[in-house]
Amino acid sequence: MAKKVRIERDLCIGCGLCAAVMPEVFEMDDEGKAVVHTQPEEGVEVDVANDCPTGAIIVEDED
Repeated sequence: MAKKVRIERDLCIGCGLCAAVMPEVFEMDDEGKAVVHTQPEEGVEVDVANDCPTGAIIVEDED
């Protein structure tokens, strides 16, 4: 099943870990916060969500 990734902006502290580990999915915006610029391809695990220091990366099953 495909996954949808989003960022809880209120939780993001802009550490940049997600963008460094998965630049194909995440980037940093002008405010220094992470954004999802491309959803991951089906079957690609977003393991960096477990490493986010604030839990700002949310991975959900896509309906």
